Amino acid sequence: MDIFLKTIGSLNDETRIRILHFIDLHGEVCVCDIESSFEMIQSRISRHLKILKEGGFLRVERKGRWAFYSIRSPLDAFRQSILKEIQHLQLEIPPLNKGCNNVTSK
Repeated sequence: MDIFLKTIGSLNDETRIRILHFIDLHGEVCVCDIESSFEMIQSRISRHLKILKEGGFLRVERKGRWAFYSIRSPLDAFRQSILKEIQHLQLEIPPLNKGCNNVTSK
């Protein structure tokens, strides 16, 4: 029950839904890319990412001092269905704006 409530709770914010959709669209992205694309401070972005990770949607991979986020795989049917529903929402998703020129993902 706790995991279910964390999953539902992680979706109780429009910004988190937009960030989740952004990551779903762009694949693995650095925190600095999300920060730059959403024009938000790093601490606020990190808080949203932590909640989405605890909700079971994201995985994080550290590469040096950078953290890269992507959709967790495998993803259970419940979370997959949520991602599919989010794709149908009319959300304003910013374009990917690389925040760190010297950072490369895989």
